[in-house]
Amino acid sequence: MHLFISAGEPSGDLHAANLARAIFDQNPSARIVGFGGDHLLETGAEVLFPLARHSVMWIPHVFRSLGTYTQLLKQADSYFQRRRPDALVMIDYPGFHWWLARQARHHGIPVYYFVPPQLWAWGGWRVRKMRRFVNYVICSLPFEVKWFAARGVRALYFGHPFFDEMVRRPVNRQRVTFLQERGRPIITLLPGSRHQEIVMNWPSLLRAARTILHRQPNARILVAAYSSTHAETIRQTLSPLETNIEVLCRETPEAIEAADCTIAVSGSVSLELLNALKPSMITYRINYVQHVLKSLFMKVRYMSLVNLLAQEEIFPEYLSIQCRSQEMACKALHWLNEPMELTRIRSKLRALRDRLALPGACAKAAQFIRETCRKLESRSKAISIGTPS
Repeated sequence: MHLFISAGEPSGDLHAANLARAIFDQNPSARIVGFGGDHLLETGAEVLFPLARHSVMWIPHVFRSLGTYTQLLKQADSYFQRRRPDALVMIDYPGFHWWLARQARHHGIPVYYFVPPQLWAWGGWRVRKMRRFVNYVICSLPFEVKWFAARGVRALYFGHPFFDEMVRRPVNRQRVTFLQERGRPIITLLPGSRHQEIVMNWPSLLRAARTILHRQPNARILVAAYSSTHAETIRQTLSPLETNIEVLCRETPEAIEAADCTIAVSGSVSLELLNALKPSMITYRINYVQHVLKSLFMKVRYMSLVNLLAQEEIFPEYLSIQCRSQEMACKALHWLNEPMELTRIRSKLRALRDRLALPGACAKAAQFIRETCRKLESRSKAISIGTPS
């Protein structure tokens, strides 16, 4: 079996890696090539370009990367023509992936969308591209199947692959104990995995942290940075006197587990918070243009995956062009002073986790891709044989 996998951001790289592991487990002789990041590379796959390190959001950033994307499409097109993989598997990252899918279909290569973009939330008209270029959508959220099916797209649901990663990423309990022994209460800040997210959201998170510490000086703030570069950027904004704010690098599970509550930039980390049963606020700071686009195109009530799955606001949300640091600080202080409120939230999270946070999605997706690839290949050969010369 020969697959081309493409993932264009850090969370997609994790899903790509876990899917690749599942494929190799089921078929050790499989060949996996594509675009991704360090996690995909660690599985033994051949990564032609580290696309996961070049994740961009919003139109201005995309325009600055057009040259890179054009070259990648040429590289993929050449590979499809010379090597012709059995299938293309794409993970989220729709802008670039629509073009990649177009190239694959041009060469008669089946296309699978694993962890599809949230078309039901933003720009539903793009489902036409999904119908045109994608053979199968492997959904990560249970309600997506019905949405896609109603629009003529073949879709399946095996669970969210993020929970496969949770099984592989055990928490360092000794480190959690060490962090907690240094003083409580603890509020963990999760500023995101993209550079743009740090730029837009960190100032508001820092203001909220300073307000919390001013009103409750015995509190401690942990900041879970995705990379050493992010950690250094954040440390440069802190005063040497702010000893109650500690920046950790690549210790997100431990920083979450040690916390009484968290404030997180919106993203897949909300599923990690669900898995850890950790009360949290979800925030995202946007500019005026993004606010206008949101008003025009956003079709759902919530931005957090946890709230979408629960169909209620378990995690308070703060999506705004304004800085809402004072509201977030007040909510955190309220939670710290009302332990029964934290218990109530954890109870709701536990019920949701028990229902949905089940591992195994990647193994089931891998099996489905293998089986349908064989069927599609057999059908193609039958058509070829039956065609008169």
